[in-house]
Amino acid sequence: MTEKSGADILIETLCDLGVEVIFGYPGGAVLPIYDALFKQDRIKHILVRHEQAATHAAEGYARSTGKPGVVLVTSGPGATNAVTGITDALLDSIPMVVLTGQVPTALIGTDAFQEADTVGITRHCTKHNYLVKDPAKLVDVVTEAFHIATTGRPGPVVVDIPKDVQVATARVGSNAPIRHATYKPQTKADAAKIQEAVDMLAAAERPIFYTGGGVINSGPEASRLLRELAALTGAPVTSTLMGLGAFPAASDQWLGMLGMHGTYEANMAMNRADLIIAVGARFDDRVTGRLDAFSPNSRKVHIDIDRSSINKNVRVDLPIIADCGSALADMVDAWKTRSHPRPDLTEWWNRINGWQARRCLDFPDRQDVIMPQRAIRALHAATKDRDPIITTEVGQHQMWAAQHFDFEDPNKWLTSGGLGTMGYGLPAAIGAQLGNPDALVIDIAGEASIQMNIQELGTATQYRLPVKIFILNNEYMGMVRQWQELTYQSRYSESYSDALPDFVRLAEAYGWKGLRIDTLDELEPGIQAMLDHPGPVMVDCRVAKLANCLPMIPSGAAHTEMLLEGNVVSGEMDDEAKALV
Repeated sequence: MTEKSGADILIETLCDLGVEVIFGYPGGAVLPIYDALFKQDRIKHILVRHEQAATHAAEGYARSTGKPGVVLVTSGPGATNAVTGITDALLDSIPMVVLTGQVPTALIGTDAFQEADTVGITRHCTKHNYLVKDPAKLVDVVTEAFHIATTGRPGPVVVDIPKDVQVATARVGSNAPIRHATYKPQTKADAAKIQEAVDMLAAAERPIFYTGGGVINSGPEASRLLRELAALTGAPVTSTLMGLGAFPAASDQWLGMLGMHGTYEANMAMNRADLIIAVGARFDDRVTGRLDAFSPNSRKVHIDIDRSSINKNVRVDLPIIADCGSALADMVDAWKTRSHPRPDLTEWWNRINGWQARRCLDFPDRQDVIMPQRAIRALHAATKDRDPIITTEVGQHQMWAAQHFDFEDPNKWLTSGGLGTMGYGLPAAIGAQLGNPDALVIDIAGEASIQMNIQELGTATQYRLPVKIFILNNEYMGMVRQWQELTYQSRYSESYSDALPDFVRLAEAYGWKGLRIDTLDELEPGIQAMLDHPGPVMVDCRVAKLANCLPMIPSGAAHTEMLLEGNVVSGEMDDEAKALV
């Protein structure tokens, strides 16, 4: 055993845990830790320009690599600036450990300079949090924090470390294995319930797989098993926003995303199904619509590793608490063992094909202006062979990307789902690029959202990251404007951006290449110019200002009450659409 400072103990523990990258911003209460970082060369520190960006970058790194993201910020405003990203990670189940500095132990509670009750503030937006008062406990606490963040339903954990604890010394030995008395997430499903679920699936006439981000969090094997089970059963598959990529969009069994901006066929199939197999999804309000009208005649199987998600929003017939990958493996084995034949779902697929014939994602493809949907499809066509990682900000552009950019594999779609955090996309792209240095990483952005963390252009420049930003610029906070049009009689209160920057010149000021696309004939050459440039590029693509993101289930409506393109044309709704809003 040797005696070391708390800061040195912390850094050595992070190295032992395999941490390769930390996203952070220094300040007085973490200077001992930064000094310890300076004296080592195993962990790469990424200096962001704002602490919120550090958390989103850690999310992007975690979501694209499967490894936990790590954040280091100072006390007070450093910690409070990180709260948005911590909450974002909690809602989207992203494994993240946030290390925060704190004023010296003797000053806690005195309103000292840059003091904040970090443990109290983050209690409800973390999976767990700690205040460490003894350097001898750092090894066990940090090791436990990583275990909690990455096992069960992943999530963020905060470790608050007072400055005197970073300076004080302690004797430390080797890491002891973690043995928790109470935290023991159930990963293996009950065998009898798996058998029951398989029998229900074999007997169903109108089954559907409703999949979510839990499939992706479980790892690539879970996505492979989902594809195998779908092939065995012939059932259609739909997904939440966070689950895109777990099942290939090219499959004939893929119905597209469901929910508020999901496809007509996915929502109608969910409504008419007689059996829903929910895998790693949590029946959130954007998916269910009006609860009393949600899938009224279906039996429901819910597979989730988070016990608290079961029966929270929707009562289910068969709860299965387990890791998605483990449960899917068991279902595949049980289906084969019981020699179930592939069911005849011809009638069910005939109905689905009828809904698909509605072509709900079609849009008015004008020639005088770039339609945003056309821009997304052109971007997908130009990049699909390069297997890109796509991040987004939040708003209409996010939903258009989810609808029109087809994903074939997991960990390629990084977006803020549960919290809907504007400013997520650029730092998430930076984190993804660091975790996947050879990948093509593109942030699909809106001109409003990109400004939330636009200072992170400097971070990409400093670390020579070839991130691409593709802005759909309609000069509005588009989703806000769309709701104002549909529910507030087009009273566009504060949703128009009156003073936008020149994005091309702004990009150049940060050392990026700036491009502007104004017309349809410039669209494909402009995208190619972005891809041909080896460094970071920002594209300002000017699109139709008043295009709406459809289909759409209005707030409080049911799956069967969707607004489709034919109901809303140039801001005017027909009588059927007006009745829904």
